[in-house]
Amino acid sequence: MSEDPDYSRPESPFNALPPMVVAIALVLGGVELVLQLGSLGLIGGQEAVGWRIAAMEDYGFFDTIFEAMRAQGVWPLEHVRRFFTYAFVHYSITHALMVLVFILALGKMVGETFGNIAVLVIFVVSTLAGSLGFALVLNSATPLLGAYPAAYGFIGAYTFILWLGLGQLHENRLRAFTLIGFLMGLQLVYGLLFGGSADWIADLSGFVAGFVVAGLLVPGAIGRIVMRLRRR
Repeated sequence: MSEDPDYSRPESPFNALPPMVVAIALVLGGVELVLQLGSLGLIGGQEAVGWRIAAMEDYGFFDTIFEAMRAQGVWPLEHVRRFFTYAFVHYSITHALMVLVFILALGKMVGETFGNIAVLVIFVVSTLAGSLGFALVLNSATPLLGAYPAAYGFIGAYTFILWLGLGQLHENRLRAFTLIGFLMGLQLVYGLLFGGSADWIADLSGFVAGFVVAGLLVPGAIGRIVMRLRRR
């Protein structure tokens, strides 16, 4: 240890992150680590090689299951949970890592602005919005997997922060939507060049949910909304 009185230990990068952001990242990363180690045969024996496929089938969000529940009017918990659990199962480690990058980077800003409870609320609501958007708009045979809708929820909340700040500076608020515009454009180009799924509907739904929830979290926001409704 240095005896220099001006010496200070380097701060852990996790110390700079809101605890709820760290907790979400650890859960997502932990699930992916277990599935990855299982697929490599390092844990769980031979059966572990199929853990990811089994997790996709058991926890992924399937439009066919949603439509069956809606048609029958029966909503068993084992399938209702899929509205949320799909976020914890990813197609690959690369898929999971990209999600974690977004959540850590944007969750930090959201957590520092609104607090830990808000981070959890945005994560949960955006996850639900993603599955609902996926189910109601698309007719997909492939499942919705991964926490991208939740990550886009944080992008939505971050966009609201920028939107609010630009308004206070009397600047063009449309600039706040540059990031989401770029990401949606990137997905469009990728889809045109290489083909792909329409999961962007779920991502966009998560973004809208994050933006709206962030707006409601601003002190006095709900009261102002009620007053405007009464005036009408």
